[in-house]
Amino acid sequence: MQGRIILWSITSALAGFLFGFDTVVISGAEQTIQALWHLDPGTHGIAVAAALYGTVAGSLLGAWLADTLGRRPTLMLIGLLYLVGAVWSALATGVDAFIAARALGGIGIGLSTVAAPLYISEIAPARHRGRLTGMFQFNIVFGILVAFLSNALLSGIGNEAWRWMLGVAAIPALLYTAMCFAVPESPRWLLGRRNDVQRGLQVLRLVEPESSEAEIQAHAAVIIADSRQGGSAAPFWSRWLRIPIALAFLIAFFNQMSGINAILYFAPRIFELSGLGARSALLQSVGVGITNLVFTLAGVWLIDRLGRRTLLFIGSYGYIASLGSVAWAFHSHHYGIVPECIFAFIGAHAIGQGAVIWVYISEIFPNSHRAQGQSLGCGTHWIFAALITTVFPTLVARFSPGSIFAFFAAMMVLQLIWVKLMVVETKGVPLEAIQQKLDQRFGG
Repeated sequence: MQGRIILWSITSALAGFLFGFDTVVISGAEQTIQALWHLDPGTHGIAVAAALYGTVAGSLLGAWLADTLGRRPTLMLIGLLYLVGAVWSALATGVDAFIAARALGGIGIGLSTVAAPLYISEIAPARHRGRLTGMFQFNIVFGILVAFLSNALLSGIGNEAWRWMLGVAAIPALLYTAMCFAVPESPRWLLGRRNDVQRGLQVLRLVEPESSEAEIQAHAAVIIADSRQGGSAAPFWSRWLRIPIALAFLIAFFNQMSGINAILYFAPRIFELSGLGARSALLQSVGVGITNLVFTLAGVWLIDRLGRRTLLFIGSYGYIASLGSVAWAFHSHHYGIVPECIFAFIGAHAIGQGAVIWVYISEIFPNSHRAQGQSLGCGTHWIFAALITTVFPTLVARFSPGSIFAFFAAMMVLQLIWVKLMVVETKGVPLEAIQQKLDQRFGG
């Protein structure tokens, strides 16, 4: 595998670092801003979930921007949105400005989940596509870990610590934006969307330097033909794309029905509910970040070896066992096992859904509709993430934690059934051949 492809993939995947840092850094500030601005549970939930509302807008806009402007300009825009959102949220003097700033950064997050995996999947060789696209998820969890560590380190510097927690994201945002100037445009966008054969061939030669000119010309012809499959102007919402649409929606839906975002955002509070002190709860959250990182590394290493479907099976069983154990612990007052079960849940997510979701959505649509498919899956993910995060404080106030975790466990039983009946393996399959495999499985 060429070093330049790895470098371009890492650069694009760094959008995931900003995503992870920006979304989870709020966990160290959410209780402070609730007290500072005297927020009721409803307003507090909106403030915490503000970035997620932005992600919905960003993910829905992502397809249009990635197809109209190109993958590379969209990646650059992501960095600018992160930068402005971080500085503005750190300087916010009231809850309204804070919500607006967090939503702006959230638009960057939503765009990143569309553009970054999309770009990587379109430049990666089929045999390495899983691990290269999986670097986006690795950077998400690395950003989460750094956010937890940053929050723990900054928590003792005074009443304004929460501002520093949010503002430091401006530094990696600036670095990422500068690095994007070194990446080329996606050859599949150039060939399939812009009909720019000359530039598309130039990038293909960089991506596939070991291929002969005849092989590169043949590959370009396949990309162009796939981009016109079903007609270049064929509607996205059609019977032709019913299976990838269903797969993208359901993998995103089940991802959030596990409760992952609620647990990450409110990790300190969950640990406090189990009897830990505030400082210990914050430090336990660092353990969540480390667990997430270790098992994500395992998932990225395994995804091109075991396959996407196998990892989803492993994750589903882990979800059910860990979430069921947390529910039992809260119902039976055996709070001592809660941290360990939360760590197990994070591990199951990281090696399963976490490693697979962005890879799978970026693979299952043909070239002509890949950006729209990515936008659908990401939009679904963020709509449900926003809903769950918004209502989570109210749910905790009205229902026992055990009941909430039991619901999440039941949803993961449904995910296991879905993986068994519907998920098709895409390991090692060229992008232009995946639609044919779906048609063979479910009928054209």
